[in-house]
Amino acid sequence: MNSAPDSSSEHPTVRDPLDEQPLERVERDGVEYVLLGTAHVSRASVDAVNALIERERFDAIAVELCESRARGMRDPEAFAKMDLFQVIRTGKAGMVFASLALSSFQQRIAEQYGIEPGAEMKAAMSAADARGVPLWLVDREIGITLNHAYRGVRFRDRMGIVGSLIAGVFSHEGIDEAEIEKLKQGDILEGAFGEFARDSKPLYEALIGERDRFMAARLREESLSRPDAKRVLVVIGAGHLAGIGRELANQQGSPREVAEALAAKLPAPKWPKYLAIVVMLAIFAAIGFLFYHNAEAGWHALRDWVIYTAALSALGAAVAGGHPLSILTAAIMGPLKPLRPPGLSSGVFSGMVEAWLRKPRVADFQSLRKDLLHVSGWWRNRVARTLLVFMLTNLGTIAGEYLAGIRIFSRLL
Repeated sequence: MNSAPDSSSEHPTVRDPLDEQPLERVERDGVEYVLLGTAHVSRASVDAVNALIERERFDAIAVELCESRARGMRDPEAFAKMDLFQVIRTGKAGMVFASLALSSFQQRIAEQYGIEPGAEMKAAMSAADARGVPLWLVDREIGITLNHAYRGVRFRDRMGIVGSLIAGVFSHEGIDEAEIEKLKQGDILEGAFGEFARDSKPLYEALIGERDRFMAARLREESLSRPDAKRVLVVIGAGHLAGIGRELANQQGSPREVAEALAAKLPAPKWPKYLAIVVMLAIFAAIGFLFYHNAEAGWHALRDWVIYTAALSALGAAVAGGHPLSILTAAIMGPLKPLRPPGLSSGVFSGMVEAWLRKPRVADFQSLRKDLLHVSGWWRNRVARTLLVFMLTNLGTIAGEYLAGIRIFSRLL
């Protein structure tokens, strides 16, 4: 006797894309915010976004993106429109370098696991376009977040930030499964800094806490400007779900004022500038003192200054793979710190020469994301290499100044 066929085998249960997905609903000022917590590196999150938009009607869709990140996602060639010469001249090369380092981290995930970071955000944007629903970009600009992360912590922590970015760029190791799992519950920026972000409360506050308050304020601000938007889908990383939900429920004050305060750029502390001035004055006072007492000793001290700053500035440009004239520019501008206009480092000059002599080609911009995956790509790609010339020339100059100072002061003894 044959048994009846197993109906479950003939009709396997299809799993609901929203099962076990973090979902919270918050009502504030007559607006229902449906918060969907996503994993920036999970295909399931893309399915959850699409499923929720299909099942429910929303008057607006908000995503955890700022203008620049959204532009980068919509237009993969956005970097090709960057004026590298202008970036260096206006002192934004360091910020662009940091952005490229974060992009490198994301690309490593994409290549290693076949998961595109932020795919669920792209799905939400595409759905908003397809349905003619307003799209709200509610995250804080990445540059401001990096500014707060760097300026808002102690000097020791700043070195940790720089070290994390550099390690992320030049690491040969893959990203292990444990880190991927943490990313599924956290934030892509937090993940880029690894354990350091989780161990540093000020850094965690800049990357997560401040952005929770900012995004809640932006949601309230957008809702005030669009009184017809009564149901809003908010697609955010799972690490922000609890914080934004709490802020939406309890945040007080004008949303515009809250957002503007959190979007203000933190000024650089003045003591490093004053310290650099004091060190420079002390070095040249020592050179003058040596000239006064012994002209030959003075010339030797001045020679020390020129040799150390020129050699190490040039070495930095050379290590970056700079053009011979870029290296020569670094060697000339390194010793001229007292004569250079404020804010124009030796790296600015060598970087501009590099950008002028080796103008990035369209192919360099097109292959930039792929080249960032490999250490050699930073030297092969003209865009990345120009930024390296800027950074390493500056590091070489700083090292040369302090080594020269040590050598000169030793002549006083």
